[in-house]
Amino acid sequence: MILAMLWNRFFRFLLKRIVLVLALLLCLGAGIALANMSRLSTNLIESQAIQNAALHAQSFQQAIALYSDSAADRAKPVKGITVTHAYLNQSGGIPLPSTFALELGNQISEKNPEMVVRLFSEYPFPWRGARQADALEKDAIAFLQKTPRSPFVRFERKDGHTTLFYGEASIMKQTCVECHNTHQQSPKKDWAVGDVAGVWEIRQPLDQFVEKVNRNLQGTFAMLGSMSVIGLSGLTLVVGRLRQTAKELEQRVRERTFDLAQANTDLEKRNSLIRQVFGRYLSDAVVGTLLDQPTGLKLGGDRRTITILTSDLRGFSTLSERLPPEKVIEILNLYLEDMAEVINQYQGTIDEFMGDGILVLFGAPLSQADDALRAVACACAMQLTMGLVNEKLQALNLPQLEMGIGINTGEVIVGNIGSEKRTKYGVVGSSVNLTYRIESYTQGGQILISEQTRQALGQNVQIMGEKQVHPKGFENPITIYDVYGIRGRYNLFLPKDKPIV
Repeated sequence: MILAMLWNRFFRFLLKRIVLVLALLLCLGAGIALANMSRLSTNLIESQAIQNAALHAQSFQQAIALYSDSAADRAKPVKGITVTHAYLNQSGGIPLPSTFALELGNQISEKNPEMVVRLFSEYPFPWRGARQADALEKDAIAFLQKTPRSPFVRFERKDGHTTLFYGEASIMKQTCVECHNTHQQSPKKDWAVGDVAGVWEIRQPLDQFVEKVNRNLQGTFAMLGSMSVIGLSGLTLVVGRLRQTAKELEQRVRERTFDLAQANTDLEKRNSLIRQVFGRYLSDAVVGTLLDQPTGLKLGGDRRTITILTSDLRGFSTLSERLPPEKVIEILNLYLEDMAEVINQYQGTIDEFMGDGILVLFGAPLSQADDALRAVACACAMQLTMGLVNEKLQALNLPQLEMGIGINTGEVIVGNIGSEKRTKYGVVGSSVNLTYRIESYTQGGQILISEQTRQALGQNVQIMGEKQVHPKGFENPITIYDVYGIRGRYNLFLPKDKPIV
C-alpha cells in the first residue's frame, strides 16, 4: 500500500511537471545524440584522413613504379641519356627513380600546404643530406620492417590539435638492389629484393576538418567531399606529371620500339581487354600474348592437349558449417592468396576458384613443351606452401587445412565460352571431368596423376605408389600414381609422412 501510494504521488508530480520532464528528456536525448555524433564524426574524420593518405600513397607508389619501369629502366641503355640524381646539370640526363620520388613529394607538399609528403630512408645517398629521423619515423620504420604490407598509422594529439602520420613501406625491387649494391657512394651495399628501403610518409593536420564538423553535420559532409576532391586533385597532379614526363622521354628515345606514351595506351588497351574477356590473369606473358591477337574477343575455341590441375581442401565443407561466415572467408582468402602466388610462379592459368577448389590450366592459352612438368612442380610447391598457410592460420587461432591435388593430361576444347555480353575463358571435355575424378581419390597432402601425365613427365617424376581405379562415368579402369616429388631443375619433394596410394 505504501509503495502504491508513493508511486501515485510520484506519477501525479510527473504529470504536473510534464513540460519540465520533456525538457529534461529532450536535453538528455540531445546530449546523447551530440555525443554520438561527435564520436561518429571523429571516427569518420580519422577514417577519411587515413583513406585520403592511402590514396595519395598508392598514387605515389604507382607513379614511381611506372616511371621506374617504363621510363628510367628503358632509358638506361639508350645512348645520350643518363639516369642520374644530378640530371639538371647534365645534358640528356633524367632523374633516378628515387630522385623523381623525392621531387614529386616536394611538389605535392608545395601545392598542398597543409600536407607534408616525403620519402624517408635510414640510408640516404650522401648528396641528399643526412637528417635524423624523429620518433614517429623511427616507429614507422621498425613497424614496416616487420609488416611491410601493412600501413603505419598514428594520430598525434597535442595541445588540442590532432595530426595524422601515415606511412607505407618502399620495397626494394631487383633493379633498385643492383643500383644500390654497386654504387660507390651507396651507404648500404647488402640490399636484397623485398627489403624495406624507406618509408613514404604523409603528415596532415586534422584541425580544419574538426572545426567544420563541430559547426554542423553539413560541414562534415563538405569536409568529406573536400577530402575526396583533394585526393582526386593529387591523383590528377600525379597523372599530369607522368604524361608530361612521357612526352619529354618520347622525344629523346625515338629509336626505342615503344615509348612511354605507347606504353600507357597499351596499358589501357590491356586493362580493357582483361575486363571484357578474362576478368583476371596471373601472368603478364599470358596477357601480352592475348593483346597481340586481334581475335581475342571472338567466341569459340580450338582443340588442344593441355595439362589440368585441380585442388580441393579436405573437410572444408564440414568446417565451414561450424564457423562464422567471416572466419570462412578469412580462411579462404588467406589460402587462395598463397596458392595463387605459387600458381603464378609456375606460369599456370587459374580458370576458376570454386569455393575452396581451384582449377588451373597448363598449356592454355599459352602452350609450352614443359606444361606437364610445370604442373607437377606447381602441385609440389602448393603442397609445401600449405605449411606456411597453416602457420598463418595457427597465428590467427584458425583451424589447420589439408589439400588434395589431381592432375591429368589430355585433349580438351579451350576458348571463349558464353555470349557477346558475358564471356568466360575456359575448357570443356572428358579430360577435365577425369581430372576431378582423380582429385576425388586424394587424401590431404597427396598428389595423384594420370597415366598420360606420367608419360609426359618421363624420368623427371618420382612415384611412391600406384593403383587402379574405375572413375564414375568412364567405361574402363585407369591407373593413377602417387607423386613423391619432381627431379631436375625444380627438385621438389613432399614430406615422407604423406599418404601413399
